[in-house]
Amino acid sequence: MSENTLPANAAPIAQPQAQTPAAGSGTTFAILVSLSFCHMLNDLNQSLVPALYPILKDSYRLDFAQIGLITLAFQLTASMLQPVVGFVTDKRPQPFSLPIAMTCSLVGLLMLSVADSYPMILLSAALVGIGSSVFHPEASRVARMASGGRYGLAQSLFQLGGSTGSAIGPLLAAFIVVPRGQGSIAWFSFVALLAMAILTYVGFWYNRHPAMAARRGRRAPPPVSAAVSPMSKAGLVFAMAVILTLLFSKNVYTASLSSYYMFYLIEKFHVSVQSAQLHLFVFLGAGALGTFIGGPIGDRFGRKPVIWFSILGALPFALMLPYAGLMWTGVLTVIIAVIMASAFPAIIVYAQELMPGRVGMVAGMMFGFSFGLGGLGAAALGRIADVTGIAYVYQVCSYLPVIGLLAAFLPKIDEKRR
Repeated sequence: MSENTLPANAAPIAQPQAQTPAAGSGTTFAILVSLSFCHMLNDLNQSLVPALYPILKDSYRLDFAQIGLITLAFQLTASMLQPVVGFVTDKRPQPFSLPIAMTCSLVGLLMLSVADSYPMILLSAALVGIGSSVFHPEASRVARMASGGRYGLAQSLFQLGGSTGSAIGPLLAAFIVVPRGQGSIAWFSFVALLAMAILTYVGFWYNRHPAMAARRGRRAPPPVSAAVSPMSKAGLVFAMAVILTLLFSKNVYTASLSSYYMFYLIEKFHVSVQSAQLHLFVFLGAGALGTFIGGPIGDRFGRKPVIWFSILGALPFALMLPYAGLMWTGVLTVIIAVIMASAFPAIIVYAQELMPGRVGMVAGMMFGFSFGLGGLGAAALGRIADVTGIAYVYQVCSYLPVIGLLAAFLPKIDEKRR
């Protein structure tokens, strides 16, 4: 009798566990890869803006402060709108907002290719930023929906695409935009068109997802939105303040490299523009590697150790960078990029676990705050560079990773859940 009873009792428990991965395993992987690929295309187009800086600086006789304002125009539009987009789509998801976002970036690129004045350059950069502000929070939400519970891996795979695109952009700029001029940026509109087609496919999958079916069946949000934070309200505010401070340290330092690294190499080591862009490609490629490994390590060992190491661990290498020769500058920037980039997937998943049910808003806030800090940091550092020289900027910024000590105050969410 016990032999007959066990299968009967076990079937209702085992069957849902078997069905969940089987029903979505292939499709989920296809969606994650599609999102990662489109993130690569999106950030490839975005990276053309800073990669164009040497051309714009010479063509329009811009100073470093004006270069910083271009970064500010691009990143502030991205940063200010992302939390708003995430908040709105948490309540009313928009499956086809992703191709619409890419359309906005496409318009910005085409305008940038024909811009003949500084205000038009600023407007073009702002439009590219608006496209990003819609893309990132919604794409991050879909990646979480397609994760199958492996949230760190899903975020790492999603962000790997973005980091790869950011790395490829300067390389393509070195061989296409620099020799052929500003107008060649229009060629990259085909990249945006490809992303729009793939994101339309993702939108149809998103629209058919069971969570969307539940929303269409009733106005109330799905049960996951009612999840309770593991922290008290005061603890949540404190933890988010620490996270945002850590992002300040990470993104201002990263902005010093992504926006002014080429100028630093050209001024200090007298390399060519193409050589400087190759160095930037290597730096950004190392960041892509760090982004990919950060999420899975966080899934296995916890988010907090990854966040702690990824910011504070870069400190000794950042301190050595301003005094290194050309070869060691390349080596040190690769190490710094790998270590610091590993933080971001862990930070996003950690913040989403702090505020369950607010996936889009949290992703928008993290991406938006990162873009905003990068823009403000680039503008401020550009002004400092005009007054004191580009080398002094890296001496000042080398102390920013010290702020990583604040990671000690982050609560251990996994222990609280257990």
